[in-house]
Amino acid sequence: MTFTQLEYIIAIDAHRHFAKAADACFVTQPTLSMQVLKLEETLGVKVFDRSRSPVVPTEAGKEILEQAKKVLLEKNRIIEIISGRRGLLEGELRIGIIPTLAPYLLPLFVQSFTRKYPNVKLVVFEKTTEVLLQLLRDGALDVGILVTPLGEKGIREEILFYEELLAYVSENNGLYRKTYVLAKDIDPNKLWLLEEGHCFRSQMINLCELFKATRQESHFDYEAGSFETLRRMVEMNDGITVLPELATLDFTKRQQGLIRHFRKPAPMREVSMAVTRDFVKERLVRILKEEILACIPDKIKRNKDTHIVPL
Repeated sequence: MTFTQLEYIIAIDAHRHFAKAADACFVTQPTLSMQVLKLEETLGVKVFDRSRSPVVPTEAGKEILEQAKKVLLEKNRIIEIISGRRGLLEGELRIGIIPTLAPYLLPLFVQSFTRKYPNVKLVVFEKTTEVLLQLLRDGALDVGILVTPLGEKGIREEILFYEELLAYVSENNGLYRKTYVLAKDIDPNKLWLLEEGHCFRSQMINLCELFKATRQESHFDYEAGSFETLRRMVEMNDGITVLPELATLDFTKRQQGLIRHFRKPAPMREVSMAVTRDFVKERLVRILKEEILACIPDKIKRNKDTHIVPL
């Protein structure tokens, strides 16, 4: 039995799919499958029921997985103790980040972090909030960067910053002529939304007080997978969407002209780091927080929690 084998079965349990678990562990599926098979042969029991889709652990497998998580947690504690005594900042930090933050936040701090801490390896996973929380609980991640408050049992949230939510309005839309926007001004039939599964979608719905019942049937019903798509749909068609502040940092002068602020108090989304209550890599998580805060724009640092839009 090896630590690697335990990491593999935890990954399979988290993803419920051998190929996805292999991708998450940066190995080929045959390599992962072979190691899991060796572990099962050593233990004399099957950890997973492969006849079902998605793959699920057997009754014995559930108990083995619980112990595997404890073993790896204690292994990481030992590594952290030794690194601390040697005064070194080294090791691997597994970070999960939601898709509506990843393209805009990661480029701000990753390069400076890796340059400053060359002995720390960052492994980044881009997943939805629901998946990140499960991976945190399973020990497959050290820290998550996501939108809060969540109020999840066993998860500790540490606020990083507040990000203003901005209206992005087509030149063909009546709101384009306004200086400030009220949420009630937004026609739900002109609002471009992210697809289901994104927490920002629920924030848009809560901010705009939008309910499906208020949306009329149309010849074209489209929900986007990214802010980039939403932006282009507004620019090329009539309509409006809502974007977080970080997503507008590299806008051209014309694109800046399509931004409209909501009337004060400005709506905000709260961005936090999330860890489990018994997380181990405290020093690495601390320097990650310091680096993120050092790299975000000053305006965002000054934002206040005046109007946090609920998830």
